[in-house]
Amino acid sequence: MGRGRAKAKQVKVARRLKYNSVGTDLDRLREELGVGRGDSTHNRDYTDPYEELVDRYADYAREYEESRDDDRDEDERPARK
Repeated sequence: MGRGRAKAKQVKVARRLKYNSVGTDLDRLREELGVGRGDSTHNRDYTDPYEELVDRYADYAREYEESRDDDRDEDERPARK
């Protein structure tokens, strides 16, 4: 039964955070998260682990399309007797 008071307090805090976020110290937040101001080297050094799979899938898709085109060409040719 005591849930009403706790929920009301959570709603009050949530509203205060949502509507009164003018005083957010972004520099302090960066320090807490461990993010530097000019820390863009991470994005340059990042390699997508799935990039090789994407390339391989593209190769399979290309081969599949080529084989389908070849099958269509054979179907359109007149049958020999």
